[in-house]
Amino acid sequence: MSSESFVPPIARNQTEVFAVHGADPEVLAYAMAKYSRSALSMRESLTEISSQRAEQFLNTFYFQYGHRSIADLAHIAFAVERLSLMAAIVLVDEQRWDGQERSTRYQNFSKSGWYFPNFGPDSDSAQLYSKTVENLFAAYQRTTSAVFAALEKRIARPDTLSPEAYARTLKARAFDVARYLLPLATNTSLGQIVTARTLESQVSRLLSHPVAEIRDLGLKLREAATSPAWNVNAQPAAAFVEMLAAHEVAPELAAEAALLLSREVRTAPTLVKYAQPCDYDILTRADLAQAADETLKGLPIADAPVVDLVERTETLEVELASTLLYSASRYSYRQIRDLVAQLPAARVSEIIEVGLRRRGKHDEALRAFHAGAALRFDILMDIGGFRDMHRHRRCVQIMQPFTTLHGYETPTAGDLGGDANILAEAGVLSAYQLAIEASHAACAQIESSAAPEAAQSSLYLLPLATRVRCLFKMDFAEAQYISELRSGPAGHFSYRRVAWEMFKAIERQHPTLAQHIRVTDFTKPIDLLQR
Repeated sequence: MSSESFVPPIARNQTEVFAVHGADPEVLAYAMAKYSRSALSMRESLTEISSQRAEQFLNTFYFQYGHRSIADLAHIAFAVERLSLMAAIVLVDEQRWDGQERSTRYQNFSKSGWYFPNFGPDSDSAQLYSKTVENLFAAYQRTTSAVFAALEKRIARPDTLSPEAYARTLKARAFDVARYLLPLATNTSLGQIVTARTLESQVSRLLSHPVAEIRDLGLKLREAATSPAWNVNAQPAAAFVEMLAAHEVAPELAAEAALLLSREVRTAPTLVKYAQPCDYDILTRADLAQAADETLKGLPIADAPVVDLVERTETLEVELASTLLYSASRYSYRQIRDLVAQLPAARVSEIIEVGLRRRGKHDEALRAFHAGAALRFDILMDIGGFRDMHRHRRCVQIMQPFTTLHGYETPTAGDLGGDANILAEAGVLSAYQLAIEASHAACAQIESSAAPEAAQSSLYLLPLATRVRCLFKMDFAEAQYISELRSGPAGHFSYRRVAWEMFKAIERQHPTLAQHIRVTDFTKPIDLLQR
């Protein structure tokens, strides 16, 4: 054979790329998993696979052999509607999560309704709960209207902006202020697209939660994944089948079409069916609370800045022990770290052991064991702004329990800048403060007087103005990304301030690196008519 006619073997094959549509999530996961066990193409695999065969395969390799990566190949879309803001925060607390939630910045929540927990025979707590929530919603409505009117007086409509766009923009600015009054009981809705693997851990985590609504949410997610899914094409498909039957066109084809178009699809009938409460999570939560009480007993909570970039001076062992105690307490990371660093090495090891001793064969270690990140930001901010920061997945977040101990935020200048006080200008500053202080008092009263399960329900009364503490561990790239994205003028002034403070903290400790961050100066005024 001459050299001119020779074709290298690799040139005989050309890469082919095609999208796949219409396969059930578990069937598609099985087909993709077969690449590692079969030479069949995707088209050949999907043609020969049935739902029953997929279930048999997954029962063998997923559950018996622990090949959990297979479940990463099955992606499932869910609509979760009329859940509380508190339940939504818990639901989305996954490092591998994609979704969108109803925005408190652009929608009026006055008619969304709210979650009412079961107080049993404790009618006093039930009445106080209802009264407090209604008071917060009334304050929310008054504040929205008053701030909108104040902004109208302050900001003239330019000729280039239509009256509708002008009103819409100012209303969004008013919601930015009024949302501080929304209680965690407020109903919201969200959509999520997650892998079956993430869904399984999400369901287990929800079922392990101490709050009844959140446990019930876990049950509903598991049921939705294993029951027939809602088919967006069900009505037109049924109409098409009826048309074929009425015209008696190709009876065999009509029967096949009816079978195909009307069949029930269960998105993850196999991969999620065994998701149960996690004893490791439940028992360790109580163990860590006890360890934190013993270790930090009598220690006053020290004042802390909004953002504290805690420099790395401790060993990995001290970081792990400190993070475990942080997750079960209300103290700053710096305060805990400094104390733990003085403990004997044996005691530090004991605290780490508390976080691992109940771990089962298939349990992942607690999130607190994701340690060693270069940058640790301990952030204390309002819950409303935290919910936006919570969406960042390329970092480790150790969130502390909700509490009234850290007080609450009162928006002053907002995006107006200078010495402006928008609540005072709108004439609602006193009413705002009274509503939030009354909600905190009611929360404390119910927590102290109600049964244990109902006492957890007192947290629903906390408005979004309430401060929450969370430790964010990340690399420089993520710190750069958050500082640049969240400091932008289109963002809410709460997290814009936090992003700016993150940048300033980096600038103090790493000035050479800080010059590469394209941050927007939070201290400079912005155009309120630009979103």
